Amino acid sequence: MVSESQSEPIQPIQVLYCQVCTFPPEYCEFGSSLTRCKEWLKESHPALYDKYYSSEALQSKLGTLSLEAQAKLEKDTAEKEAKAEKKADAALKKKMASQVSIKRMERNKRKFVTAIHGLEAFDVELKKASKFLAQKFATGASVTKNAQGQDEIVVQGDVAEDVLELIESATGVFKSVPSANVVIVEEKKKKGE
Repeated sequence: MVSESQSEPIQPIQVLYCQVCTFPPEYCEFGSSLTRCKEWLKESHPALYDKYYSSEALQSKLGTLSLEAQAKLEKDTAEKEAKAEKKADAALKKKMASQVSIKRMERNKRKFVTAIHGLEAFDVELKKASKFLAQKFATGASVTKNAQGQDEIVVQGDVAEDVLELIESATGVFKSVPSANVVIVEEKKKKGE
């Protein structure tokens, strides 16, 4: 005997997520970008905006708080937003100041390797980029640490110009790297080595 409640499957609940902070709209106030979240909600879902942020809804929420608590809440929200904005600006400045350097290093008399570092600043996954370059040039490529302790991709062969062309064309894993931030450096082996 199967009861009626078991015969019909329970449908999953559809949850709306904010396109700015990725929280559900009722939790946007706990994120760091409440103002932008409110703007998005007002444009995309005006009914929900009225439910959570209309003057009546705000008064009912704030009615339970004291005046000092209201002022503190508003101040904290403004500080959070300013801090998040500064952090985003700093990350953007750092990203634009970063450089990708492509070094062509002499390994033996006629053998070369090409080292590329600085890609991690542009959110390029080094293992994927290494695999992409190895397949593209049919050579060996690996992620190693250089003398400064930074991760770099080492590709066997003299492919510096080809890597530069790949990055400039924004192909594959290099889509996020601006071509203005790419530099080719020539490094020769010293006679004593």
